[in-house]
Amino acid sequence: MAIAEQSRDTRASAPGNIQSAPWALASLALCTLLSSLGTSIASVGLPSLMQAFGASFQSVQWVVLAYLLAITTLIVSAGRLADIFGRRPLLLGGIALFTAASVLCGLAPSLSLLIAARAAQGLGAAMMMALTLAFVAETVAREKTGSAMGLLGAMSAIGTTLGPSLGGLLIAGLGWRAIFLINVPLGLVAFALAWRALPAASKAAGVGQSGFDGIGTVLLALTLAAYALAMTLGRGSFGALNIGLLIAAGVGVLLFVFAQTKVENPLIQPAKLRDHALNASLAMNLIVATVMMATLVVAPFYLSRGLGLDAASVGLVLSTGPLVSSLSALLAGRLVDRFGPHRMTVAGLSGLTAGTFLLSLAWMELGIASYVMPVAVTCVGYALFQTANNAAVMTGVGAGERGVVSGLLNLSRNLGLITGASVMGAVFAVASAGQGTGEEMLTSLAAARGMQVTFETATVMALIALILAVGSARAAASRAPLASRS
Repeated sequence: MAIAEQSRDTRASAPGNIQSAPWALASLALCTLLSSLGTSIASVGLPSLMQAFGASFQSVQWVVLAYLLAITTLIVSAGRLADIFGRRPLLLGGIALFTAASVLCGLAPSLSLLIAARAAQGLGAAMMMALTLAFVAETVAREKTGSAMGLLGAMSAIGTTLGPSLGGLLIAGLGWRAIFLINVPLGLVAFALAWRALPAASKAAGVGQSGFDGIGTVLLALTLAAYALAMTLGRGSFGALNIGLLIAAGVGVLLFVFAQTKVENPLIQPAKLRDHALNASLAMNLIVATVMMATLVVAPFYLSRGLGLDAASVGLVLSTGPLVSSLSALLAGRLVDRFGPHRMTVAGLSGLTAGTFLLSLAWMELGIASYVMPVAVTCVGYALFQTANNAAVMTGVGAGERGVVSGLLNLSRNLGLITGASVMGAVFAVASAGQGTGEEMLTSLAAARGMQVTFETATVMALIALILAVGSARAAASRAPLASRS
């Protein structure tokens, strides 16, 4: 069954039960900010952690990896638990766990305890990320879904943008512990808002909602952990361990799909695995996240080596993308509400494709403008796609499956970011190699060539996502007359 046909009117009356919808949306926005900030703020502290604990980079990088792995492996399970036991208690528990773990991170006396606390913080973030999109259906009227998704997208972009600069200021003034303790007051505010404003609805009634799939949960967690480690270990070198982990992930996928057809209460209903509309949306989400990661992985080398910018200038120019995304997301929400999510998904991917093509030209003679103008086009398209795609998926999901589907959306995005960091970085490294031996060749032509090939690859991937979007839009248009007649 297609997602647009599932329980069409299950959420029509939901917003009417909410007395404080704006405050509820504010709590969801703050949860989104916290989980995004938790990802971006820790990276800037790695040099300080190396000095504080006398550890190697390979050791302190687990402060970042532990958080990302916890989110990636547990986000779908968190959404499923919320569908079974209720979204409000799970979200409140996630906020409380994230806040308490932030305290433990800030007070950790050793690196091993810090890494363990970051894993707990990631579990809390997984619960928040899995449920913010799901709660939109219960706090916002259907015709305002796009605007709500736009706000959450803007808060995610703000958290990504704010993390490095805020983290640098906190470390300079108060030390590395402050980058974790800053989450505590924000977490307390988020908890208070959620406690006061979110609906205290019971779990959604539905078939198969009474049990939890422990086997599927373990299989999915191990599969995702194997894939994430395969993409992150080795720092650029893809050896036997990485290949082995990829093979293990592939076997895990097959075992997971088989298990879902055999258990009484599967983690993901088998019908969802055959839902073409949902699968297309998840695939587009993964592809777009992979493409967008190139702007974070490749752009610093192009700006520093190709254009000769200093570190401060590189940081300032790189902030253009997240800033444009956060501002565009608010406008994107209104466009989605007015013109519909499917058409705006196509429009967003068209802009994304055009932006990546312009980035592939790498016109160094234009200076900073050769990056800023194309990346602005790219990020406007990204914000419109993200808002529209999330709205298209979540407005068609039945009340009993919002948590797990929201988790799948976030999972596909996280897997895309992990894949992009590895694949796009490898494409750039290969393309920029062998462009000359002189210093001038290394700093300009090699960087330009790497930029061109990387974003040519990104453009092809964006075109694939665009083709999927056009097909989904046509399918949705063909279903609309049938739905109206029924």
